[in-house]
Amino acid sequence: MKEETKDFIEKAISSDLIVLFMKGDRNVPQCGFSAKVIEILNGLNVPYQTYDILSDEDLRSGVKEFSSWPTIPQLYINKEFVGGCDICIEMSENGELAKKLND
Repeated sequence: MKEETKDFIEKAISSDLIVLFMKGDRNVPQCGFSAKVIEILNGLNVPYQTYDILSDEDLRSGVKEFSSWPTIPQLYINKEFVGGCDICIEMSENGELAKKLND
């Protein structure tokens, strides 16, 4: 991964409490998995930042390497990698996601 990509990711997850690397943006998600995580975050009524990995190939591959996670979307809370869509759905359904946001 390029050093500037790593620096960008580190700065992004440090600048906001909740960060979602996704396909598209919050208003026009470009995949169903990204749309589902947006729906979950919107339902929790929390502020969050999104980054479109489709607009930057270095970011697209870099974020996967950074987290050692092969799929997008990727959710970070308080600089910690939480997971992708399936994990977000599970955590939302069992209350863990809301709890994590309130810690």
